[in-house]
Parts: sequence; C-alpha cells; structure tokens
Amino acid sequence: MSRKNYVFTSESVSEGHPDKLCDQISDAVLDALLTEEEQARVACETFATSGMVVIGGEIGLKDKDRLTAMMGRIPEIARNVIRDIGYEQEKFHWNTCHVMNFLHQQSAHIAQGVDKDGAGDQGIMFGYAVDETPELMPAPIQYAHAILRRLAQARHAGAEPTLGPDAKSQLSVRYEDGKPVGVTQIVVSHQHHDETQTSEDIRAIVEPYVREVLPDGWLTDETVWHVNPTGIFVIGGPDGDAGLTGRKIIVDTYGGAAAHGGGAFSGKDPTKVDRSAAYAARYLAKNVVAAGLAQRCVIQLSYAIGVAAPLSIYADTFGTGQVPDAVIEHALGTVMDLTPRGIREHLNLCRPIYRRTAAYGHFGRAPEADGGFSWERTDLAEALKKAV
Repeated sequence: MSRKNYVFTSESVSEGHPDKLCDQISDAVLDALLTEEEQARVACETFATSGMVVIGGEIGLKDKDRLTAMMGRIPEIARNVIRDIGYEQEKFHWNTCHVMNFLHQQSAHIAQGVDKDGAGDQGIMFGYAVDETPELMPAPIQYAHAILRRLAQARHAGAEPTLGPDAKSQLSVRYEDGKPVGVTQIVVSHQHHDETQTSEDIRAIVEPYVREVLPDGWLTDETVWHVNPTGIFVIGGPDGDAGLTGRKIIVDTYGGAAAHGGGAFSGKDPTKVDRSAAYAARYLAKNVVAAGLAQRCVIQLSYAIGVAAPLSIYADTFGTGQVPDAVIEHALGTVMDLTPRGIREHLNLCRPIYRRTAAYGHFGRAPEADGGFSWERTDLAEALKKAV
C-alpha cells in the first residue's frame, strides 16, 4: 500500500546555472546541424569554467563541405547562447570568454548501426505521468521550474535588473491522501549584482513571483522560506562553479518522483534512444493518464545498439490502473511504432527544436506550433482506449 500523507521535495535550476548553460550550448549545436540536414548526427558535450568554454564530441553531415563550414561556426553558436542567457560578468562574458572546439566526425562504427534503423546505443529509458497537475507532471518539479522560469522572464524584461542569470529553487510539497496541498519549505538561491543586497532584499524581490506561480493556499504562515541562505550570491555561473552537459538529469525529468534511465538528453540527436525513447516513454505514459486508464503511470523501454525493435516494454500504474498493467503494455506496442525510426517519425523529432528543452525541464511543457515538445501531446489517448 503506497503512502498517502508525506512530504516530497524536488529542485530546479535556472537557464544560467553552469550545467544548464552547457546543456543549452550542446543543444544549440544540435539545432544548428539539424537546420542544415535532418539526418545530422550529433553527440556534443560542453564544459564551462571561468572565462572558458570547451566543446567536444562527434558530429556528422552527409555533405562534407557543410560539415567543414559548421565547424567554423561553433564558437559563434556558443557565444550567442551565453549572450542570450545574459552573462556579461568580468570573468565570464559572452564576448570575451575563450571557446575551444574539439568536435570531430562521427565514428563510422556507430553510424553503421544507426543507418540500418537500429538504436544508436543500448539503454533503458523511462517515462512518467501523474494526474496531480494539469500538465500531468509531479507538482514539486513542475512548480520549481515555474518559479525560476517566471523570475527569468522578469529579468529578461528588465523588471528586475539586479538579478543575475544563475539561480536554484527547491520545493518541499505536502501531500494529503496522495494529492499535493501545500508547501512546507521553499528554497530560492538567486544570483544578484549588488553586493549590498541582503537575503531579505532578495526575498522581497522573488517572493511576489513565487506567490504568482504557486496554487492559491499552498503558501501559509507555516511555510519556511530559505532565500539566499548563505548570504551574498554575486559570483555565479561558470565563474563560481564549473558546468558540464548532462549533469542535471533529474531536474530535466521528474524531480526524483520517477525512475530515470542511464543517459542524459542534451547534445544528442534523435537517433540516440537516450533522448528519443525517453520522449516516447513520456508520451505514452502521459497518454495513458490522459485516457483515464490510470492516475499514475511509469513506462520503461529498453534497446540494444543496432537493433530496431525495443527489447522490452514495461508499464506500472501503481495500483491506479483501470485495466491490468499487462494489457496496457500490449496496447503500447500496437498504437505506436517504437523503433528508433518510428519514434522519430511519429513525434517528428528531426528538426531544430532542442535548445528550448535544455532549461526548465524536458517535460510538462505545452506542445508548440513548430513541433517543439511534440511528446507532450495527448493525441494518442483515444487509440489507447480502443486498444485496451
């Protein structure tokens, strides 16, 4: 019997967090190559520290002249991301930081399996959905993202000029009878430019935005606030802490409320099932819940390098299913082609839609007109109902 009354905590980090900056650079490189060629191959890693960005990994285009030209554009792509985020610090400035490019052509041994429609690697991927928010996401991570996204909007609009790009949030959410009802503890650590500002000053800035995004009644006199609890937070971003692509996988997914596979997402083209199959698993889990087949659902998919069909499909509805989990498992394989090619085509993943995923979560976002966040659609719900 699962617990009904408890407190669960999730964290988020802003677009200016060093790891997220690296994720966005890696995905901006991916978008640039997919703009050139839908079948581009990308496995791009980024490292950032004070005054320096290092980019490495492998990329591939069928047109070798385009590939050569793209190599020359990599520093510009990185600088544009840093500028868009807002880093103009003395020791980390978009226009003066060193950008070192060590990308090379994709291994032919990896390419041969992918070109035959197989998976780009072995691995396990998970997708999750739960009916506790309109987005069918766990409440702690969904609202932790929302707080930082709203603060970033205010910063970019010029409404809060003393705030810097680097920030973190954390919510401890109280559940009663299995449903989120309030926040017991809230943490917001936000970079700021004025060294004279205290923790109380920063709380006065951020609190109205926090109250704006959280549901009515969730913040009470009993809620404990921790805003910049260490005091001054002026040195931020890669100047304060090194960043690396793929280090925020729990922030990227479900905030610890569900299992996570072995791989990160950013910097990987959609032939990599680490990314595309994780999106497919979320798509399936969300549609199971949207169809009313369960209140909560986790899906696992597994693959082998060079093999097209998934090795296994697993579903768990945690006792909330309207039909047996085995019936749902069988239905999933009938309503969607879960080969790597089938996933890419069903969700239309071979397009430049990835940099936007690299901050504030890959899930729980609204599907966009150009195909971004296509895995958040619920257009498979009716097919699932019929299949079961």
